[in-house]
Amino acid sequence: MSAQHKRVGEFATLRRKSSVPIWVDILVRVGFVLALITMAIMVHWLDRTGLQDSYDGEVSFLDVVYFTMISITTTGYGDIAPVTERARMFDALVVTPIRVFVVLIFLGTAYNFVLKRTWDRWQMKLNQRNLRDHIIVFGFGVSGSEAVKELIARGENTKDIVVVDTNESELRSAEAMGCYVYCADGTRDETLKNLKIDKASSVIVSAGRDDTSILIVLTVRHLAPKLPISVVVRASDNEFLARQAGADNVINPVNFAGLLLAGSCHGEHVSDYISDLASVNGRVMLQERLVDESEVGHPLRGLSSGVGVRLYRNGKPYGYWEPPAQAMKAGDMIVEIVPGNGNGMNSQEL
Repeated sequence: MSAQHKRVGEFATLRRKSSVPIWVDILVRVGFVLALITMAIMVHWLDRTGLQDSYDGEVSFLDVVYFTMISITTTGYGDIAPVTERARMFDALVVTPIRVFVVLIFLGTAYNFVLKRTWDRWQMKLNQRNLRDHIIVFGFGVSGSEAVKELIARGENTKDIVVVDTNESELRSAEAMGCYVYCADGTRDETLKNLKIDKASSVIVSAGRDDTSILIVLTVRHLAPKLPISVVVRASDNEFLARQAGADNVINPVNFAGLLLAGSCHGEHVSDYISDLASVNGRVMLQERLVDESEVGHPLRGLSSGVGVRLYRNGKPYGYWEPPAQAMKAGDMIVEIVPGNGNGMNSQEL
């Protein structure tokens, strides 16, 4: 999967709008060119006695403007020429560099506003058509940004992460992390279709408001019935609504914080271990995967890759102590504790 970031055009692309308007950038370039030309004209005018006009023998201000322009553009008709040593040195050491700068500025402008933009637009449209197996993150606030950081820490390629938000500053933060960004309303069908929602691998929704998050979930589920959706809600009353909307995983950060606080009352290391499990940078982490063929028939507690803690069969969860977990079957989904990326980890900890 590849993409980058732009706003909606004839075919929506994933490229963030430049913070400097095009017309401002062009005016700055033109102003710089005019300043260089004006400087050359003024010096030529002050030193006009060093110029000779073969037409009428007099050098007027218009003659100076004319001579400066043909010198900078390397036309050089020869009707006006520097005759003194000082005038020739000025042309050689000042006008020639100005000529180079002017050419480079115009070439750079043509590249940035014609060639590069055309190329980038074509490339991004092509890349967007090929979007697949990507993770779409709706909302890049506190929860959304932390989710993206964790995904990257777990080895997810940043080119496989698309961040959707309407806040340009948050999109710039996501772009700085290497993600592709899309400035649009995540509740609209058109936005999701442009993002190839039907070809995504999963969706994370953290819009900041429960009503907006639930509406995004409804829209996603409408267009992608089988796509895994995880959503953050702040109010406990909205957890049921989020599941009814089609979310597979509903996370309430307030409730989770309460669980950690309650756990810490019965042991100082409980909350620390739970935090470890939730992060790839901890000493241990949770991993979900399908049962391997070599593990079929073996108990969940007999895994060699880690400690099996839960088994899912036909969508129903079973603990490692329950009868179904004593003989794993093909197609079972298991959750296990495996070593994390934290420093000092050793195989004996599990």
